[in-house]
Amino acid sequence: MKQTETDVLVQNLSIPDHFPVTVIMERRPAQVSQWIDYVWNAVGITVGESQDLQGEARVDDIEGDVQLHFHSGLDVRLYVDECDSYYHNLMSPSPQCYIILRQDDAEDEPEPFLVSLSFDEAHAYLEGDDTVFAVDVPAELYRWTEAFVLAHYCPQKLKKRKRKNWKAGTTGH
Repeated sequence: MKQTETDVLVQNLSIPDHFPVTVIMERRPAQVSQWIDYVWNAVGITVGESQDLQGEARVDDIEGDVQLHFHSGLDVRLYVDECDSYYHNLMSPSPQCYIILRQDDAEDEPEPFLVSLSFDEAHAYLEGDDTVFAVDVPAELYRWTEAFVLAHYCPQKLKKRKRKNWKAGTTGH
């Protein structure tokens, strides 16, 4: 089997399995709710760890009561057994980065604890009590994930299963 230039390039690259990110959360006043004061939404992620945060949240007021909360100290990790999910995410019309967070009370600030590029992993957390937000993948994360997938993913050809003949094994009834 002949190696292509891409194969040689990918083999010579040292691709890390994690990448530091900072999650940006937005807090807005709830419009019509007598039970909650604020609505939270993930608005994006930045690549790298913000130097002034050091693992803590920073708050910036942007307009009126709207605030941006920056959560540093998180890593995006890639796993070889999730390459199929990464591949399909990258090939989608709008690749997404999934931010998974927990919120103990409606009044508390939600705390992001995981950032993933795997739809399957995000879906598993969504079936539990966790909240999942989807944001666009920054270009640096896209290129890094693409290199990881090229280095580790080998799509498996799907095979059609043959139907089992259940009648052949039965006796007289």
